[in-house]
Amino acid sequence: MTHTPHDTPHTDTTSTTPDEPLDLIGIGIGPFNLSLAALAHPLTHLRTAFYDQRPAFHWHPGLLIDGSTLQVPFLADLVTLADPASPWSFLNYLKTRERLFPFYFAERFHLHRAEYDAYCRWVSENLPTLHFGHQIDAVRWNPERDAFEVDYTQLGADGEAEALGRTHARNLVLGIGTAPHIPVPLRPLAEADAVPVIHSADYLTHRDRLLAADRLTVIGAGQSGAEIFLDQLRARPAGREGLHWLARTPAFAPMEYSKIGLEHFTPDYTRYFHALPERVRDALLPGQWQLHKAIDHDTLAAIHDELYRRTLDGGWPDATLTPGVCVRTAGRVGTTRVELHLDHTQQGTRSRLTTDAVVLATGYRERRIDTLLAALDPYVRRDSSERPRIDADHRLILDPSVTGAVYVQNAETHTHGVGTPDLGLAAWRSATILNSLTDSTPYPLPTRTAFTTFGLPQTTTTRTGTVPRQGGSTLVPRG
Repeated sequence: MTHTPHDTPHTDTTSTTPDEPLDLIGIGIGPFNLSLAALAHPLTHLRTAFYDQRPAFHWHPGLLIDGSTLQVPFLADLVTLADPASPWSFLNYLKTRERLFPFYFAERFHLHRAEYDAYCRWVSENLPTLHFGHQIDAVRWNPERDAFEVDYTQLGADGEAEALGRTHARNLVLGIGTAPHIPVPLRPLAEADAVPVIHSADYLTHRDRLLAADRLTVIGAGQSGAEIFLDQLRARPAGREGLHWLARTPAFAPMEYSKIGLEHFTPDYTRYFHALPERVRDALLPGQWQLHKAIDHDTLAAIHDELYRRTLDGGWPDATLTPGVCVRTAGRVGTTRVELHLDHTQQGTRSRLTTDAVVLATGYRERRIDTLLAALDPYVRRDSSERPRIDADHRLILDPSVTGAVYVQNAETHTHGVGTPDLGLAAWRSATILNSLTDSTPYPLPTRTAFTTFGLPQTTTTRTGTVPRQGGSTLVPRG
């Protein structure tokens, strides 16, 4: 079947009565809940609605740098790894745009980010269960109706409130995403307008202003930091680059991208990680940064190539790359410059750096669900660090008096590991949630997904609760 937007009837799924709650309400429409909505679409017995306060779908618009690509293959679209025949696949998107042959001859395994964003927008514009311009205000459990009450505000095109509403559902799924992380020493500067101190999430909005800065500092050694450094380097004249690139990590390290290493992003590893004791999981996560927070090999090569090209006349580019550095404090110098106070963790030394602009490629943090679920807090079971406990099916563990389920997407790194934010596990997690929700298997999932066997059979070993040695069940970064 070839799907076109006209094949889908647009019906209102939110007109419920108190006696007719929806089966599922999704809060937030990023790629993960969009995946869930797409896979739920053919399950006609399932009544769903998804809400987002934004007026339309956009995926990291500030980082759609020309030429930048995803770090996962195109098969990691919204649906394919759970249902390759889905009409919402990336390949079907290409067919509806008459672009299958150009894509075939392009021989591209990794999509441009802008193309992934366009694909997701195509899905979002044609699924009838999505409701943008709706801000969720409160969620409560109503034991008399055996359902969740969800209060929302409908927003106009200008973002102003137009109407209030309430709907009900037996189950919820939270896909509220992540928020840009700004280190504490730099927050006062980021909130001021005089000097450009911006998060990488807003890079393209400020790109021209940053290019005009004589001296620019990029902080952060992940993929975003590398892409921004490269973009600025290419656009600045040779000999007058005026660039600093600082990283807290001990090196500008390549992403672990070996085929066996990538098996840490399989359902097999997710299940293994979830079954580990809490203290073991917490100890493992920091050491796995090179699995998902490092830099693509090609990007590192492109940076080196560009720097090398600028030495052909015998000089060196005015670009300084320094790993192993953290920003202790920061402040203004006059009205137009920033002074960064730096600590070098290995040397034990300190220094100062004056710059005209700063880009914070300092990543993202999971948005806290506590505020949204404040009324449910008495029902939520927590671990020793006061984080929500989450079961293998991505459900919050709640008091048994709550008969509905609250599923989470991209809020469970502490229980499900490094694959939590990975687009490659989106379809599998969505299918897992739908199988759990329907208590059936509309999406049969494989029992094995990796050649690596993580852990030993529990029938022949005694669990010690100690952290596995590197080189056993966890990855050894290549030296």
